[in-house]
Amino acid sequence: MKSVSIVTVNFNQPQVTEDLLKSLEVVNTYPDLEIIVVDNASKVNPVPNWQRTYKDIKFVRSEVNTGFAGGNNIGIREATGEYLFLINNDTEVTADLITRLVNTMEANPKIGLISPKIHYFDHPGMLQYTGYTPMNYYTARNACIGQFEEDKGQYDSLSGVTGYVHGAAMMVRRQALEKAGGMAENYFLYYEELDWCERIRKAGYEIHVDLSALIYHKESVSVGKRTALKEFFMNRNRILFIRKNAPGPTFFIFCCYFLATVVPRNLIHYIKNKEFSFIAVFIKAITWHFTNKADSDNLGFPLTR
Repeated sequence: MKSVSIVTVNFNQPQVTEDLLKSLEVVNTYPDLEIIVVDNASKVNPVPNWQRTYKDIKFVRSEVNTGFAGGNNIGIREATGEYLFLINNDTEVTADLITRLVNTMEANPKIGLISPKIHYFDHPGMLQYTGYTPMNYYTARNACIGQFEEDKGQYDSLSGVTGYVHGAAMMVRRQALEKAGGMAENYFLYYEELDWCERIRKAGYEIHVDLSALIYHKESVSVGKRTALKEFFMNRNRILFIRKNAPGPTFFIFCCYFLATVVPRNLIHYIKNKEFSFIAVFIKAITWHFTNKADSDNLGFPLTR
């Protein structure tokens, strides 16, 4: 039986995280688990109470919000398992989820990263993820397969190699992690798991989805509220991902596409919807790349708790 380290990150959602811990205790049937919870600078530190309640779980507190990648990297550094399963705190597991993922990884040593099928928690039977299409590096566009569809097993034959894992639930082989390293923290939010897939592929491994394994995700089906922070990082990181992973000529063509198509489209959208404050945020997301290297740790956006 291979040891598995569960890593999850909490940020101002203690009850949601506790629901996940209960799911791992009550529902999960995989025996050899190490559970690590990273609190990413929540306003109220839940760790002391958790340490008194959950004696067998490792809790780590960061006094700085290090984002999705940084929080997971903190947990990764604490993990001892042969496989590491990074899951959002707003997920709940199914009984044989971890067993199925481990068995699939054991059967194919080429797999570096793998995700399960994901259903929306509030809409059981509705798909969120069954894999990703490859990235078009000229437009920085790809698609999530099956999202919002009723699960009738129509994609189950797609188990195997996929474009990218889903950041809500991804299991990594320790050997692949050691070769590729952790996630790039300068993304902070969005695109970091896609970049991680690219680096793990470059390290000689494959990216898979196992559609016999299922996890539930509490992310809303409705589109969440757009914020300045989200608008900044979605646009900055879209460019950053191509800048880091595409050849120079391809990046140049992407920049031409972005300036000719995305910039006017977004500006028209902001004006039409009277989202005038987003114009400066959007421009800042673009101009960040004129003053920062691709590996710069300058996030370019003021973060508040």
